[in-house]
Amino acid sequence: MERNYKPLAAHKAPKTAGYHQPSTFTSVNMDSPAMCVMTDLRQVSAATITPEATLAEATKTMISRGVRLLLVVDVNDDVVGLITARDTQGDRPIKLVQEKGCKHSDLHVSDLMVPRESIDVLSVSEVLHAKVGHVVATLKAWGRQHALVADKDPTTHITRIRGIFSATQIGRQMGIALQTFEVANTFADIEKALAGDVL
Repeated sequence: MERNYKPLAAHKAPKTAGYHQPSTFTSVNMDSPAMCVMTDLRQVSAATITPEATLAEATKTMISRGVRLLLVVDVNDDVVGLITARDTQGDRPIKLVQEKGCKHSDLHVSDLMVPRESIDVLSVSEVLHAKVGHVVATLKAWGRQHALVADKDPTTHITRIRGIFSATQIGRQMGIALQTFEVANTFADIEKALAGDVL
């Protein structure tokens, strides 16, 4: 049965027209539930890269996805490591180039990624009962910008990365402008805001 659809009414765009951008950030404080600041990989697709990719490709992927951490995955989509902007753009690549006597373009993600066996993960069951303050304290204690959250399938007993905490995102949701991915500066900014020095 053919329906008689009519065209929608059109209007000319006004002289000034902006556009909407997705807003996934909820305003939080240290006593807010930790889940409010976790990037839930059941709702947002994970930013991934292969171990064979170059550092330049990793940086390009981070920029295009607007993230500073990539999960490194193999051909089966199993997580084999992670790599951050600090790994691709910091001092480590320069030191490795000097040690290996190679060019920066010769370096691959596998050369600088944190291997799976060295990744600390938080249990989603604990995170569900935690506050933002607990996450900030954990990141500070670890001296890291990110923390991964894992859950285990009760049927298959397979562990999967469920979410990611980012100090930058937490700062953004707390209304703190963070200009750098250096861990010390990030936490200094958060602590200033908590002391009432930054609004």
